[in-house]
Parts: sequence; structure tokens; C-alpha cells
Amino acid sequence: MTWLVWRQYRVQAAIAAALLAAFAAVLLVTGVQMASQWHSALIACTAHHSCGSLVNSLSLGNHAAYDLCFLSLVVPGVLGLLIGAPLVAGETETGTGNFAWTQSITRGRWLLAKAGWLLLAAAVWGGGVAALVTWWSGPRNALYGNAFQANDFDIQGIVPIAYAVFGVALGIAAGAMLRRTLPAIAVTLAAFVGVRVLVAQVFRAHFLTPVTTYYSLTSNWQPASGSWLLGSGLVNKAGQAVPVNPNGSVVQGIPVSALSAACQRLIPTLQNGTSLVQGGTITRGLHVSRLAACIKAAGFRQFSTYQPASRYWAFQSIEACIFLALAAALVAVTVVVVRRHDA
Repeated sequence: MTWLVWRQYRVQAAIAAALLAAFAAVLLVTGVQMASQWHSALIACTAHHSCGSLVNSLSLGNHAAYDLCFLSLVVPGVLGLLIGAPLVAGETETGTGNFAWTQSITRGRWLLAKAGWLLLAAAVWGGGVAALVTWWSGPRNALYGNAFQANDFDIQGIVPIAYAVFGVALGIAAGAMLRRTLPAIAVTLAAFVGVRVLVAQVFRAHFLTPVTTYYSLTSNWQPASGSWLLGSGLVNKAGQAVPVNPNGSVVQGIPVSALSAACQRLIPTLQNGTSLVQGGTITRGLHVSRLAACIKAAGFRQFSTYQPASRYWAFQSIEACIFLALAAALVAVTVVVVRRHDA
């Protein structure tokens, strides 16, 4: 069976190897250039003690290479569409599967041999792409702290390997159940995109309980670089969130409507009674210092809810396990369907 699988997929394997080699060539050339630029910038800013402003003054990475890295998002889905979906459906349509099942090879062995090699190939190819993208993105991750952000998270680390295995397993299962290649491709595409979006947009942020940090209104505190900021805002003394109307008037970041009557009476006004709260801030007035003291005494605080950067690999592992578990379930379903088909 191994020899047969190789004979059937050697052309696809050669094309995949050529594409991976071309992808590697582009990233290696541009990646070395970017790494050199990054190290030179670090040496220069260290000498001038200005590394804190580096993110605002330095632009890293070839834009075409970054776009190519971003496009690697589609690799797992393409593997599922072009390799997974036709595996059983194509054999059923042409009748070659039925011929194979009448020989000495059982359905289970036939399926596990073909699916096993293709799933392994998907893992290797997905891992190769992910390794190149992760290496290339190293300086950008260090500068921008964006490895935890959507899209960047999805193309780096170990999750692309799990996506690739899941995509192929999904295609195989869809083909086994529908027995037609084109419908299997359509279902694979819809299901793959749907599951990926569901996990990324709904579940990922809650893999581990987020951390919430409270700090004063005058503080410039920020989560550590590379953390995933989920939300921020204001709370009152009781710890209740303060709704902020972007079109409403605020005093030192606090909506006027949330202030106590005593504090509101301290807001400076013109002689005609018009408030001096304009464009979100107090412009002038004799009672500004007293108003600031009143707001501070009211106990308002800022808060930020985030996933710390230190959890990056934990999140990578959790998500990879989710998709590998889904892939295992799909393979099990495929085995049951194939073994029962016309048995």
C-alpha cells in the first residue's frame, strides 16, 4: 500500500516540494535581511538609550514577504480541499475503491494506509511552512509584540500543523460521507472556515481565565509587550464598569454623567452658564484642582483585561490539541463510514 500511495501522489508531492522550496527561498533571503536590520537597530538604539521609541521609528520586513506569510493561512484549507476531499470520494466516483476492496486488502487497511500517509504529509508540509514563517517573524514579534494577535497567532508556532491535519481529515470524512468530490470540497471549505472562525473568535480568548489589572486614572500602565489585550475601561468605587459615550463630555477621562452631584458642581462654567467641558476635556477654570481631587476621592479606576504574553505557548498547545482531537474524531467517523459502505 505504501508503494501504491507513493505512485498515486508522487506528482502532488513533487509540486508541494517545489512550492515549499520557493517559499523557503523567499523567506530565507528576506528574513536574513530583516534580522540584520533588526540587530543594527538594536545596537544603535542601545547606544542612544532610545529603544523605547523603536516601534515608532522602525519598519521591519519586506511587505511582499509578509503578504506571502499571511497567505500561508490558506495552506491547511487547500490541503483539505485538494488532497483530503478526493481521497475517498474520488475513489468512489471512479470505482477504483471497490476494485481495491475486492482484493486481499481490507477496507480498513486501504483507508488507514492512504489516510495515514496523507495526514503525515500534511503535518510535515504544514510544519515546514509554519517553521519558516515563525523564524521569519521573529524580529517583527520582538518589535511589535504581535505574535499573540489574530492571524499572526494562526500562522506561527505549532497550530498550523494541527490545522493542516484537521483540514485533510475533514476533507477525507466529507468525501467518505458524500461520495462525490465537488460536494465534498464545498462542505470541507465551509466547515473548515466555520470551525476556524468559531475557535479563533469565540473560544480562544477563554482557553485560560484572563487577567484583569486595575490602576489609577493617571497611570500609564500597559500589559507586558506581546500580551493579548481583550478589553479596557473604567470602573467606579464599587467595581462596576462605567459606560463611556464617545460623543459625550468627559472630565479627566470620566463621563460627566458618572460623576456625583458634588463633583459636577465643581465643573467650571462660563458666566452665561455654559459648561467648559469641550471636546472631552476641561479647557480652563478655577476649580480644576478641586474637581480633580473630588474625582480621585470618588474611587474611579482604569482596568485592562488581557492574556499575558507568557501564556502564548500554552494557548498554542491548547488550540493544537483541539484541532488534533477533531481530526482524530473525523478519521474515526471515516473508518466507520467506509467499512459500512456497501459491506
